[in-house]
Amino acid sequence: MSLDTVRLSQPARDRLVRLKRNTGITQWNVLCRWALTLSLKDPSTPLVKDIVTDSNVEMTWKTFAGQYGDLYLALLKERCLTDGQEPTDEAVAKTLIVHLHRGIGYLGGSKDMQTIEGMVSAVAA
Repeated sequence: MSLDTVRLSQPARDRLVRLKRNTGITQWNVLCRWALTLSLKDPSTPLVKDIVTDSNVEMTWKTFAGQYGDLYLALLKERCLTDGQEPTDEAVAKTLIVHLHRGIGYLGGSKDMQTIEGMVSAVAA
């Protein structure tokens, strides 16, 4: 596992399809950034540890993170340290996938977060 390519599970892809329809946000990477920050904001450790990334949604790290790649990488490394893990490439990549999927679940699981206003409120609060 590496940060070169970010892949999603089929259930995560399905939730993002609904979110794209509801919010009008058309880019996978934008929704994924929201999902990641929302999950990282939650101090609890995600319950799911093994995620099968079997969908056709795939993006490079550069596409996922955009111009803020260094910031997202620092947040992921900090989360590894907070969770008691050494921030190795493997641990950072796993942290990304686990938090990304939990965040997608948060976005797709709440009616409040199925609008742009709701998403901003959830992350900024």
